[in-house]
Amino acid sequence: MTQEGRLAEVEDIVDRVRRWAADRPDVVGLLLVGSYARSAARPDSDVDLMLLSTDLDAYADGAEELDLGTPVRVRSWGPVTERRFVTASGLEVELNVGPAGWADTEPVDPGTRRVVTDGARVLHDPSGLLAALVDACRPPREP
Repeated sequence: MTQEGRLAEVEDIVDRVRRWAADRPDVVGLLLVGSYARSAARPDSDVDLMLLSTDLDAYADGAEELDLGTPVRVRSWGPVTERRFVTASGLEVELNVGPAGWADTEPVDPGTRRVVTDGARVLHDPSGLLAALVDACRPPREP
């Protein structure tokens, strides 16, 4: 697959998940994180999404209706569950689902800060929760 084809596939997935999230009242935030968020993706980079919800049980099946590909791994990282998929083209998509508290800013959890400072682009943020998190993770300004 060409780089242009890969980017088009990534944009399609990100847009599809963003539109889907916007229609779900339990979704309080959606971030694109990692190399695609910081515009540094390589041909072998995966797509990393962080979904925050008030109803984690709704994602026990991994949000099958999103059709992100073949499920290949489920792993827990504290309050966050990572679900990894592989598309027909070989693109890996990581959907991380966690509670709204993952984005708490008083104080920001060190793991959350690492994820956000490594690259984060807000895709859906109806209450401003993620905007506040991204702002809290910015380095302090020089006087």
